[in-house]
Amino acid sequence: MSGALLEVNAISVSFDGFKAINNLSFNINCGELRAIIGPNGAGKTTFMDIITGKTRPDSGDVIWGNKNISLIQKSESEIANLGIGRKFQKPTVFEHQSVMENLIMALKNKRSPWSVLFYKPNASDNNKVISVASGIGLFDYLDKLAGELSHGQKQWLEIGMLLAQEPQLLLVDEPAAGMTFEERKHTAFLLKKLAKSRAVIVVEHDMEFIRSLNCKVTVLHEGSVLAEGTLDHVIKNQTVIDVYLGR
Repeated sequence: MSGALLEVNAISVSFDGFKAINNLSFNINCGELRAIIGPNGAGKTTFMDIITGKTRPDSGDVIWGNKNISLIQKSESEIANLGIGRKFQKPTVFEHQSVMENLIMALKNKRSPWSVLFYKPNASDNNKVISVASGIGLFDYLDKLAGELSHGQKQWLEIGMLLAQEPQLLLVDEPAAGMTFEERKHTAFLLKKLAKSRAVIVVEHDMEFIRSLNCKVTVLHEGSVLAEGTLDHVIKNQTVIDVYLGR
């Protein structure tokens, strides 16, 4: 448990009698990149829903940070403010705003109606945006409308919008879906770079993309951890082959 940023302890949750998560325990450390794989219905989305406060478990606990904060009674906004950011599979950016404006809107600032109404970016805000845009490979696109970006660039912009909120943990859902080879290559590079300064959990089906991440892999099946280890280790597990890879 030492050094764990997030501890998921024996959580279970059922929907209409179906056990989506079954006594699941999972840890991730600061500065760790982890991939999560598993067949449809394995509990991957529900797992992320529980961490981010969208779903509350029937039992178990989720502990966050060095202050050992329980997340299961926290709201989605409270959990986001604690430092957990989630990127869904389909990018959700403001397409009629520029890349610069999207990133400025995402900056970690006061969110009261009064402060939002009269907010004007200062030099520090602009510098943060430039730093984030440079880090995700979109510096040359700051003035471009988000709607004019390629699919991969929109994904990077959404990651950048999360980074602007200074999260300690990023949850990223199927980032490689629909990307070109070059975009996938840049995305893998970006995620590995981000994991040097924060924890990153990637849910993905693409085995070649996961191989390019070169990280520990957790296999979920029927709401529980089926196997863990390197990709080469888990793909040789006969049960993993039977329930997932052999399909």
